[in-house]
Amino acid sequence: MAETKTQAPLGRLLSYASDHRPRIILATVFSVLNKIFDLAPPVLIGAAVNIVVEKEDSFFAQLGIEDVSSQLIALAVVTVLVWGLESLFEYLLEVVWRNLAQSIQHDLRLDAYDHVQRLDMQYFHEQSTGHLMSILNDDINQLERFLDHGANDLIQVFTTAVVVSGLFLCFAPEVAWMAMLPVPFILWGSFKFQDMLAGRYSEVRSKVGDLNGQLANNLAGIATIKSFTTEEYELGRINEFSSNYRESNRKAISLSSAFSPLIRMFIVVGFTATLVYGGQQAISGALDVGIYSVLVFLTQRLLWPLTRLGKTFDLYQRAMASARRVLDLLDSPSSIEHGDKTLDLNSVQGELSFEDVEFAYANREPVLKDFSLHIGASKTIGIVGATGSGKTTLINLLLRFYEVQKGSILLDGKQTRELDIKSLRQAVGLVSQNVFLFHGTVHDNIAYGRFDATREEVIEVAKQAEALEFIQALPQGFDTVVGERGETLSGGQRQRLSIARALLKNPPILILDEATSAVDNETEAALQRSLDKLSQSRTMIVIAHRLSTVRNADEIVVLEQGKIVERGEHEQLVSQDGLYAKLWRVQTGELVDI
Repeated sequence: MAETKTQAPLGRLLSYASDHRPRIILATVFSVLNKIFDLAPPVLIGAAVNIVVEKEDSFFAQLGIEDVSSQLIALAVVTVLVWGLESLFEYLLEVVWRNLAQSIQHDLRLDAYDHVQRLDMQYFHEQSTGHLMSILNDDINQLERFLDHGANDLIQVFTTAVVVSGLFLCFAPEVAWMAMLPVPFILWGSFKFQDMLAGRYSEVRSKVGDLNGQLANNLAGIATIKSFTTEEYELGRINEFSSNYRESNRKAISLSSAFSPLIRMFIVVGFTATLVYGGQQAISGALDVGIYSVLVFLTQRLLWPLTRLGKTFDLYQRAMASARRVLDLLDSPSSIEHGDKTLDLNSVQGELSFEDVEFAYANREPVLKDFSLHIGASKTIGIVGATGSGKTTLINLLLRFYEVQKGSILLDGKQTRELDIKSLRQAVGLVSQNVFLFHGTVHDNIAYGRFDATREEVIEVAKQAEALEFIQALPQGFDTVVGERGETLSGGQRQRLSIARALLKNPPILILDEATSAVDNETEAALQRSLDKLSQSRTMIVIAHRLSTVRNADEIVVLEQGKIVERGEHEQLVSQDGLYAKLWRVQTGELVDI
């Protein structure tokens, strides 16, 4: 992994795009052929001058066409053929390069997104959504822009240098060195600028990531911004991030803009040297007039395109800065290793065991230490405790969102770290306290639990989740679009849809993490009736602050600072007059505070 990251970004990109190598070669061939035919007109002009001046002694006469008019007709035919082939290869290179850019862009975006969604949750806590969006969108689009035009420009500049140098050495080697004199300086300047630009464009990509991160954060928290009337403050923060991005771009622009004017001064030396010295050679008769005209045109065709190297290298460095970010993302390792054992969901009993589990979030004190808990198959376990006592952490570890740092978790006697993550998570249905609904219809959001579900099955689980009544009252019923994150629904409505979605999945293990926190007492009672029926055939873990939610559980586990301080049935725990009993009396109004 380290070796890959130290490799040049272009080499890493080409290694990644190895599957597209045949198309890259084909596009390169079309670029080279297009440039060869594009360089032919100066030679054709030289041939025309040669025919007019030399007449029966011209180059075409030596090919057997002695009549001057026939020579001009033959030259016209060759000209039409050359221009036709140039146009054909220009069309082909545009089609192949641009489609290639789209394909690589498509593959990169899919691979990068697929890799991101398989990373462990710790990675998402360390990276902002805006930063990831910047890579998945802006940086990959930057690569597309380079492949659309920049790659072809570099290939054609190289082709021009090779072909023109060859023609110079063939026609007039004594003049060739003068035309080539500026080339080493131009190349040195190009690579020097390239090195200087690399650091500046890395800074540009970093600043745009910061800007996107802040924009995404603000849009996600727009309700908070409005409620605290902090629009002006947030505008100022965006202004600061945008100004930093603008300033880093300004530094890069000031450097890249200086390239062409400086290179042009080197070019004029080679052009005037060929013009003057070659002209003197032609006047003295040492150089054919037609050859002289070809050399003058070819010098211009060789040197002037080099002024575009500044823009090409600018595009190249932007693309390589983006490539480095995208490929570094693809190289980001996950701390969660996949097991190779697959679960048969039909035979999962749902017996769970936490054995001497220890876990701490990054740079924090352990949440769980030497934690052990056994949950029997088809049992309903309630887990209660103060905020930060480790309730949700247990679920994160069971689903392997995070990896236990010591001890083990077993499902039906098999260590979860040895299980295939997909089959493990398919065996567990999670209704989180932070309900997320996708932009789409009510039906689509419930059917997310099982894509092949029928309409009747969706309606049935909505009924079980006590959601059918409010769904039917919506403007289009199940076909009502809920909006991004389900913002058009109340918290209780979103939670009931989330429960219906989990029920449709029909997992052998069902986890409710504060699943009734946003519903009223009447709805909670209705949900409790449904869950009591569902719990008879599956293992259920119910995490709750509202103790009425877990009152009927087979066993209630009370956590405090990552340790089990009490466990038993509701009536038993109330009679013990411990932490649970105090919590219960607070919630029933018998105590004002613990």
